[in-house]
Amino acid sequence: MLNRTGPVASLPLSTENIRKPDDPAKVRGAAQQFEALLIGQMMRSVRESGSGWLGSGGDSSGDCATEYAEQQFAAVMAQQGGLGLSNLISRGLEKRDS
Repeated sequence: MLNRTGPVASLPLSTENIRKPDDPAKVRGAAQQFEALLIGQMMRSVRESGSGWLGSGGDSSGDCATEYAEQQFAAVMAQQGGLGLSNLISRGLEKRDS
C-alpha cells in the first residue's frame, strides 16, 4: 500500500512523466547536425584567420556566398561520416537509453 502523505502525495501518479527512448533516426539526425555545425565553425575560423580561402579580401556578397558554401559543405561532410563525431554521439545516446 502506498503511503500518500507529505509533499510527494500531491504529485499525480502518471506514466506521462516516464521518458521514452529516443527514435534512433532522430538521434542520428541531431548528431549529424551538431557535427555539421562544428565543422562549419572550424571552416569559418580558418577562413577568418587568414585572408580568405582564395587569398582575396572579397566583398559582402562573396562573403555571404562563401559562408553558405561552407555550411553546405559541412552538412554533406557530416552526412558522409565527417570526423566521426556523429557516430560517437549517437552510439553514446543509444547506450544511455538502453
